[in-house]
Amino acid sequence: EGMALPQRILLPPEEICMDWQQRQRPGAGLCNLGSTCYINVILQCLTYTPPLANYLLSRDHSQLCHQQGFCMMCIMEAHVRKVLRSSASAIWPRAVVRDLKFIGEEFEPDMAGDAYEFLCCALEAMQRACLSGSSDVDISSQTTTIIHQIFGGFLKSRVTCLRCQAVSDSYKAFLHVLLDIKVPLSLTTALEDFVTPKKLDGKNCFKCSTCENKVNATKRVTVHRMPKVFTLCLERAADHTGRKISKIVEYPEYLDLRPYMSDAAGEPLLYSLYAVVVHCGDTCLDGHFFCYTKASNGLWYKMDDESVDNCGIHAVLRQQAYLLFYVR
Repeated sequence: EGMALPQRILLPPEEICMDWQQRQRPGAGLCNLGSTCYINVILQCLTYTPPLANYLLSRDHSQLCHQQGFCMMCIMEAHVRKVLRSSASAIWPRAVVRDLKFIGEEFEPDMAGDAYEFLCCALEAMQRACLSGSSDVDISSQTTTIIHQIFGGFLKSRVTCLRCQAVSDSYKAFLHVLLDIKVPLSLTTALEDFVTPKKLDGKNCFKCSTCENKVNATKRVTVHRMPKVFTLCLERAADHTGRKISKIVEYPEYLDLRPYMSDAAGEPLLYSLYAVVVHCGDTCLDGHFFCYTKASNGLWYKMDDESVDNCGIHAVLRQQAYLLFYVR
């Protein structure tokens, strides 16, 4: 509906396994190489993303990879195997830090960075690795990689002309969603705000193709197709100065995403929380990142660089969350 079908399927969806293939205690912690806590939390959250870990542990990518030099998928494959198979209590994520400039030009090994920015760049680097060797792949086919099939969904933007009621729909692929939390006190109210129609007027007037004029309109964004893993960032930067919104925003262990879909009628779409990234610090420009992840044994652990400590769900749900990872 309004979206082009892919000409090629780069990875058959039936090859994606959503449940852990092996159940075991959590793997190693990650040594901090100076200012790399923002990298460590994202590596840990990705390591405990079941469909991604299953795929990386299968070595399906590296067996077929012909890429010369840097390949983010090969690096992640080696990293996840090392973390989950190592008998050491902590390992050095040297390969990731060594190739930091290929993941994102803005990152420096000895400078602090932002966990959300690193997540965005890491997913994009993995996506580029999946497309390597597949030249002339149409836009729709690019959304059939393992990365887009796990993390990717589609947003639908519907603009309604307030003069003639004509409707214009457009679609956009996403790998993560950024939520405004200046007013909302819970994740569900932030999501309700996200899908609430916004007025387009004044300088933001809409050029209606039916009226052939600039008119007042409303724009409503909804989730048209849900990803297997729904990744959310609670925008804690109050403004460009780095001032931080430090309030607690409540989030549930189980989340029904049906109310935020283009088609809000139907069965509940239940997602389960499996990872949380926390930023502690007075401003967004400094401080420290740690995370909570659910291991394949079904238990929660606090992962703070080298340390990996058992904890309960109540501790997980009481955090000043920055990133939230939910799995279908």
